[in-house]
Amino acid sequence: MRRIRHAFLMTTFVVFSIGLAGATSTNSWRSTRIVDANQHQRTGENRYPYRAKSQYILKELDLKPGDVVVDIGAGDGWWSQRTAEFVGEEGIVYAAEVEDKMVDNMKKKFADVPQIKPYLCKTDSTELPENSCDLAFLSQTYHHLDKDGRVDYLDHLRDVVKPTGRLCVIEKYATIATEHGSHGTALSELIAQAEQAGWIPVRCELMTGTYHYLAIFVQRDLFGPEPSSLP
Repeated sequence: MRRIRHAFLMTTFVVFSIGLAGATSTNSWRSTRIVDANQHQRTGENRYPYRAKSQYILKELDLKPGDVVVDIGAGDGWWSQRTAEFVGEEGIVYAAEVEDKMVDNMKKKFADVPQIKPYLCKTDSTELPENSCDLAFLSQTYHHLDKDGRVDYLDHLRDVVKPTGRLCVIEKYATIATEHGSHGTALSELIAQAEQAGWIPVRCELMTGTYHYLAIFVQRDLFGPEPSSLP
């Protein structure tokens, strides 16, 4: 049975924005006005065009020294390396992979970066302790999860992530990107499954030129009941 987290209930505002994420923009406001009929066309040159937006994405994540991150489906450790720079030596980045070869390669690659901890995990669990992470990060990984077990997996992440922690998903927007078949997830599908598991979206953005979106969630328990009477 899920533990009850009443101690962490609070009232907050949700900033839910479907916007155009620039690679290095520091502006808090971005217009959705169409000034060029081709402005949403994919322009990235490789399989991971959103990596060119890394400076923007990391700014949005606002990681701090000492934070603990689990990079689920870390692959070659590209994101683990960059998040490690922000969490510093006081923090930890668990680089989770389901293939021994990937884990071994990351262990060699990051032998001199002690805060990055590559490890072999199961496909249905991070195998990390409860309340151990400030951020669960999935980059082009969500569609690899078992279709019938995604809600359960997201529910598991609620246990692993601290009550005030976050979930970040970068995924190909399957509704508009059909070139590689099932290598993506419709944003509506992700949000529906996340909400079913107890996550609330606070930031969702289509990253221009990538056909990928950035979605950041927090736990539903953070939102207290709406006042019964409003002025």
